[in-house]
This record gives sequence, C-alpha cells and structure tokens, in this order.
Amino acid sequence: MKTTFALVTAMLCAGVAAGDAAAESRYTKALQNACANDYRRLCGEYGIETEALRLCMDRNGKSLTKTCVDALVADGQVSRAEVQRRKKNGH
Repeated sequence: MKTTFALVTAMLCAGVAAGDAAAESRYTKALQNACANDYRRLCGEYGIETEALRLCMDRNGKSLTKTCVDALVADGQVSRAEVQRRKKNGH
C-alpha cells in the first residue's frame, strides 16, 4: 500500500515532537531533524498523532521546505513521483 505524503509527514512530526520517544521512532534522526522546523512552523499547535495534525500537514504540504521533502524521499518515506504529482496538482 502506498503511504500518502501527508500521513508520512504527520507520523514523522509526531516522532520529532515526542522528545525521548523520537529516539524509538522508525524514522531516521536525519529525517526528523530535516522536518522539525516545518512541523513547528506549520502545525506545531496540533497534538501528536492526531487527525488534526494529519490534516494540517496535508493542507500545508506545498509549504514544506525542500530540505524536509528531500529527506522524506531519501529516507524512502515518499517517492519522488508522489512529490512531483503533488506539485503538479498544487498540493
């Protein structure tokens, strides 16, 4: 099953914001570091692993930094094709 960009990002941000729990995350430290500021800037007011966070990250997908998007691709969390599809569709 193909993981959606928003869900991956929301799960990643949940690991970043969880502090010590982030060490147990299935996401690399490099990926967490690359996307931490995006989470704080765009959706930091939402609770970890909530539907509101998922919706926020999806809504703000086009505002993610290139650093975060590149880290998601490099970590295998999202494909470059999915990133391009979202850009093409304005997401």
